[in-house]
Amino acid sequence: MLGEGNVAHTAMSGNGTTGDDPLQTAVWRLRSRACWADAAALLPADRPAPALQRAALLAERCLYTEGGWEEAEDALRTAEAVAHSDEERGAAACERGYLAYAATLLGVRDRADEARAALGRAAALIPPGAAGRALLDFRRGLVAQNLAGAPQAARAAFRRAHAGATANADPLLLSFTWRHLAGLALRDGELTEARHGFAESLRIREELGYLVGTAPALVSLADTEEEPEASRLREEARRLFRLLGGVPTWLAQQLAPPAPGAATA
Repeated sequence: MLGEGNVAHTAMSGNGTTGDDPLQTAVWRLRSRACWADAAALLPADRPAPALQRAALLAERCLYTEGGWEEAEDALRTAEAVAHSDEERGAAACERGYLAYAATLLGVRDRADEARAALGRAAALIPPGAAGRALLDFRRGLVAQNLAGAPQAARAAFRRAHAGATANADPLLLSFTWRHLAGLALRDGELTEARHGFAESLRIREELGYLVGTAPALVSLADTEEEPEASRLREEARRLFRLLGGVPTWLAQQLAPPAPGAATA
């Protein structure tokens, strides 16, 4: 079980904590603490960049809570309507593909064809080397891994995303590429490589203060560790999970405490 690796996800890149923009700092702090609706409410919907950011926040909420789909769709339609340039339209198409992917993965509705079509449209609009290309590559990797069952194609896409995130100094996206590449390594039995990737992902998320993504990172690293370290990591993940009110919802089963009397060694 890859945990978050099976559910996907950063809805957008960047961390909002750099620079001197108090609005982006406030948005990041709310987002990282699972307050996506509050973060989205701070952003105006009548300009392309903030409208797209609103849609991305609400799409991320869908992935972590398995709810809020109508609000995310409304925000996405608004972002699509106010996009002007090819790159803005491509970014909106990338969000459209991601939301359709999420709905498919979580069993809300099969929108796999819509996801592929939208990401393909984004690839035609976002030029190679553009800032949004790394996120697009990452999401195309998710579709290859989790909808198409094509791990080799997924690995290639994640590596392109990893290189792009490095070039663009996007640490949050790097935390996801490290994590998904590690998940594929674990699937192939490469335990040392997997442990390194999961540890890097966790380190970045802790440094950024991305609380909502830290519990999944702890669980994945625990899957590569021996006792007692594995149990310590899972207990820390449970603490964060409770602190954030049971988010991400899909982590609940993995964090369920062992039954009384069950062997834990």
